[in-house]
Formats: sequence, C-alpha cells, structure tokens
Amino acid sequence: MAETVLTNPGQSTAQLEGWRGIAADWASDQRAFKNVSWGKAMMWIFLLSDTFIFSCFLLSYMTARMSTTVPWPNPSEVFALNIAGKHIPLILIAIMTFILISSSGTMAMAVNFGYRRDRVRTAILMLVTAAFGATFVGMQAFEWTKLIMEGVRPWGNPWGAAQFGASFFMITGFHGTHVTIGVIFLIAIARKVFRGDFDVERRGFFTSRKGYYEIVEITGLYWHFVDLVWVFIFAFFYLW
Repeated sequence: MAETVLTNPGQSTAQLEGWRGIAADWASDQRAFKNVSWGKAMMWIFLLSDTFIFSCFLLSYMTARMSTTVPWPNPSEVFALNIAGKHIPLILIAIMTFILISSSGTMAMAVNFGYRRDRVRTAILMLVTAAFGATFVGMQAFEWTKLIMEGVRPWGNPWGAAQFGASFFMITGFHGTHVTIGVIFLIAIARKVFRGDFDVERRGFFTSRKGYYEIVEITGLYWHFVDLVWVFIFAFFYLW
C-alpha cells in the first residue's frame, strides 16, 4: 500500500490491509495499476462487467431452452433464406459472422499503424472497421424485420417454444447495441486521428497526450470483445 499510511517506518507495504490502504492508494498521485494506464484499466474493468451480463443472458437462454417442454424452433429453418428458389439455412448468419470476424483483422491493423503514428492508415482502417460494423447492424436489422413479419414476438412465435422470441431479441438486441456504439466510437476516434489531434494534442474528448495513440488500442479492446461475444452467440443460439 502507499507509504503515507505506514505507522512504522520499517513496515513492509505487503503487510498493510484494509480500506485505509486502498483509499490512500486511490487518493495518491500514483497509478493504482503501475504499468497500465487508467484508460486501458477502466476498459478492462468495463469488459469484465459486460462479460458477466452476457454470461447471464446466455445462461438464462440455455436454462429456458433445456427446461421447456415445448419443442424449440429449429434455427436452420428459422434463419434460412430463399435465394434463387433454393432454401439456404443460416446463410445470412454466416455472412454476418464473416463480416464481424473480418472487422477484428482491420481493427488489429489499425492499432498497429496507430502505434507507428501512421495516422492516415490508422484512420482508414478504423473507418473500414466501422463500415463492417455498420453492415453487420444493417443485416441484423434485416433479420429482425424478416422474423417480425413472420410472426416472431417476445411472447410467442409460429414454430415452437414461446421463450424463443424473448431470448432472441434480448441477446441479439443487446449485442447489436454494443456494435452500434462501437461503430459510433470508431468513427469519432478515426476523425480525431485523421485530423492529427493526437499529434498536436488538440483539446477535446478522448484526446490523450501528444503523439500517444493508446485510445486506438482501447477502442480495439472494446471491438474485439464485441466480436468474441458474437462467436458465443453464434455457437449457442444459431448452431445449437
């Protein structure tokens, strides 16, 4: 703990316990996380809390699915599309998954170029990532519209267990909201990178120290988390 709370000069910092030491650390001018910036630490804490929320949603969905006595709708039929007269199962979901996973690649490259201080390539790759995300959200909106027109509601659906609609709209809607927020955040940061805000230390939201592109990495952490969550949703909701 912080030296300011030591009662004995020879007392080891490892011996201090309790709220007094915690309060002193957080009130001091030192970083509580010695080798990690506050922005990155807070993003990790946020992602950890979000992990608990998504885990609760998926566990609730699995509990409802395994406990219902009514047959669960077959995802291969529910999420199929008729293309050129052929009934193709899960084709839209496969394309959405490919787009979102590809966006992780462009985001990783944006972070790489950000730490090289190549602002033009960083901004372009962040905008490409945002375009992938916007495409994903648009396809999800099409999926929602299709299912609503076919009679899917949070309280029922034409194919089986009534819990299907509530589970689908809750999980995919919550994830889609995260993607939408990420797209907005990507566009905002890409604009600041392209203008050179981080090179001249122009004051404003999310402007860090001069020549420091850590905010790009923090944005990448959020985006990779959103992509990872979709992998679990895809596995448990669409493939199970």
